[in-house]
Amino acid sequence: MKRVLVTGGAGFIGSALLPELVASNYDVYVIDNLSFGKRELLNISDDHFFLSDILDRKNLNSIIKNIQPHWVIHLAAIHFIPYCNQNPFEASNINIQGTMNILDALRSLDCLEKVLFASTAAVYPNTNHPIAETVSSSPLDIYGLSKLAGEHLLNEFYLMTKIPSIICRFFNAFGARETNPHLIPEIHRQIMNGKRSIQLGNLDPKRDFIHTADMSQALRLLLEQFSTDIDTFNIGSGQEYSVQEVVEAFELAINEKIQIEVDPARIRKVERQHLCADISKLKEYIGWKPRVDLKSGIKFLIDNPNIALA
Repeated sequence: MKRVLVTGGAGFIGSALLPELVASNYDVYVIDNLSFGKRELLNISDDHFFLSDILDRKNLNSIIKNIQPHWVIHLAAIHFIPYCNQNPFEASNINIQGTMNILDALRSLDCLEKVLFASTAAVYPNTNHPIAETVSSSPLDIYGLSKLAGEHLLNEFYLMTKIPSIICRFFNAFGARETNPHLIPEIHRQIMNGKRSIQLGNLDPKRDFIHTADMSQALRLLLEQFSTDIDTFNIGSGQEYSVQEVVEAFELAINEKIQIEVDPARIRKVERQHLCADISKLKEYIGWKPRVDLKSGIKFLIDNPNIALA
């Protein structure tokens, strides 16, 4: 049985990914400092969960040496772009130094077979067209810069170790138990609090939303099928949605009208107008396509706010 280590596994994406891995009969371990994640979201035994910070090199080395993982999925990071911009040292320290610590701890393992690094679509430049992996990187913010640095660190790791390495550029994930106030969880919070006139920030941007169930399946299939070299894959739905379309999906789910008020305090000064994934490479490589569209995903979220869609 393959031992799979997930850093940040108690967070939003990790807690959706773990059931996918466990259901496929993998022996799953988690490292998380629970700054955002929650231990109760994980259906794994205590001897498979390690409360640790990825900045704690000594403890991290000891844990990884003890687990002896075959595959490693590195999700642990600070993700929320406004927070990263307000706390650039903290964000870059965790996202860059933390990644260095993980990779350094993996170098001495004889059992290691594959590494998957969670990067982001924020490494891409502004564009009005679906973005393929071949587009040159040009981050607009500290989060994108820190993740691009992580990609370079993984590339160096691959060159030195020849361990097959996968870079996954995540687009906008949505689903149950999100820990940051992105668009969908923020609308969901206000709706569940009884509001039908909701306050939002930027209304013009369009985004590629992928459900965590689809993302989890794609990550598992990539790990299972990827076997050599280093490569990069977009993880998105290939569909772009406006803020109004997201609100309309909530209206359909609750069968009520929702009014939008623009809150100046929520407006981001630097914002992309479009962000959509070209997922043709991913679909061809793993024989996969998204199953959960925006409307059905939001309907499930409204009806089951604490349950990850399988």
